[in-house]
Amino acid sequence: MSSNATVGAQSMTFKPAKRRWPPELGIFLVLVGISLFFEVLGWVLNGQSFLLNPERLQIIILQMSVIGIIAVGVNLVIITSGIDLSSGSVVAAAAVVSASLAQVSDFPRAVFPQLTDLAPFWPILSGMAIGLVIGALNGSLIAMTAIPPFIATLGTMVAARGFAKWFTGGMPVSMLTDNFAWIGSGLVPVFIFLIIAAIFHVVLRYTRFGKFTYAIGANRQAALVSGINVNWHLIWVYTIAGLLSGIAGTVTAARAISGQSGMGVMYELDAIAAVVIGGTSLSGGVGRMTGTVIGVLILGVMTSGFTFIRIDAYYQEMVKGAIIVAAVVADQYRQRKRRS
Repeated sequence: MSSNATVGAQSMTFKPAKRRWPPELGIFLVLVGISLFFEVLGWVLNGQSFLLNPERLQIIILQMSVIGIIAVGVNLVIITSGIDLSSGSVVAAAAVVSASLAQVSDFPRAVFPQLTDLAPFWPILSGMAIGLVIGALNGSLIAMTAIPPFIATLGTMVAARGFAKWFTGGMPVSMLTDNFAWIGSGLVPVFIFLIIAAIFHVVLRYTRFGKFTYAIGANRQAALVSGINVNWHLIWVYTIAGLLSGIAGTVTAARAISGQSGMGVMYELDAIAAVVIGGTSLSGGVGRMTGTVIGVLILGVMTSGFTFIRIDAYYQEMVKGAIIVAAVVADQYRQRKRRS
């Protein structure tokens, strides 16, 4: 065989494709690294283990279960290149309404004396309905009036918080039934979060709804040209996000055995932080539910870890803000690298 033929044969040889690791692997390694960091600091500063304490691990998961439920909906919104700032206020509105329908009959200051000792179904349904209505309002404002998502959800954030304060008159809604409180007891909130995350993982990866969500975030004009009803789909996405915030508010009221207008403050920022840390791009079109779950865990480990080593809450907020900025910078770097 001639040398030219040999070269030609070599050029036709296919090189094996490089093994591509799942994008969540890097985020998971960050979670492991942060956990080990606090484990070492725990032994050095406190002489105690951070990871080998079942009670502490349960607290971490419980603390972030409500944020995780919200983050599932926020993830959908951000994939469409939108944003939802109303989540925390929806939590408060749903919490006070659901709590008002879960009060015991012998409480003299019940919000609705004629609607006490109801089966848990009705308080849960009312909290979900509050979230659904506010979410649908967000989606309609964004889709039908072309208001930027930041402005539309900022407005509903203020309005929903105001509604919660008006509804309660600044007083907590207390004395809730044991049947309703069960929703927030033990690991029930964690199971609710994991079930919701699993459902929407399947929805995003294997359904037409998920494909449309990614398409709108990647290129809205192209999605419109390809026949996707972009406005209607956005209404659905924000409605789902509101519904999940309503569920989170109901769980919050059940955990606290009380509904208060101050609940959910800054929850929307924690949810956005978890989603961004989990690898969802603020530019839209990129993101996975598994990454969001890991991002929620990272946020939970950090919050609990700072408390464990007795770092002041003010410093915790500053570090959390720095991590959000770093995650966004990393996302922008990935976007530029992808385009080049």
